[in-house]
Amino acid sequence: MRTCSDLYGACRPHHDDDAERPAGPARPTAPRPTPPLPDGERGELPRALAEQRELLLITVRGIDDEQAARRSTVSELTLGGIVKHLASGHQVRTQMMVRADGALPDGMLDMDQYRMADGDARTGLVEQYAAAARATEEAVAALPDLDRMVPLPRTPWSPPETVHWPVRRVLLHLLRETAHHAGHADIVREALDGADTTAQR
Repeated sequence: MRTCSDLYGACRPHHDDDAERPAGPARPTAPRPTPPLPDGERGELPRALAEQRELLLITVRGIDDEQAARRSTVSELTLGGIVKHLASGHQVRTQMMVRADGALPDGMLDMDQYRMADGDARTGLVEQYAAAARATEEAVAALPDLDRMVPLPRTPWSPPETVHWPVRRVLLHLLRETAHHAGHADIVREALDGADTTAQR
């Protein structure tokens, strides 16, 4: 199984009126940028990330913990597992940007980040995702620009030499990964109960 921790490659709508939506568990609130965001790309990239997170979180509206943990396709991915993994992705990349020491971030190679554990709850995972996103935005806002070069951590699949990326590329990688998994989540949700998440935008 290829993991999205691979920094050198890829990981794998019309609004209805709220009154017309079927009753169900409370909808998770999409994590949004903590205002005010800086001008320029230090603000635009976090805004783009927030938009992708909002679209992804449509897929976990109106489901319970059992549904969030349930496989609905031949893939092992679940809705709760996707949210948990992306929260970890924010935490990993924030550590990379802030420490800039090339050390392996906590949890980067932990395969449990893809699975809902017995004690995990859908609402708790969404809150964890929101907190991780805020930490990323705060770290980016504290930088003078996105040209700062950070060493990538050494992993079993790393090239022999240390690779450096500008913070800009780290954020773009996170944006790509979020959009990638938003598509996964859309398929998992539709296979789960037939919900058309695109129509709920």
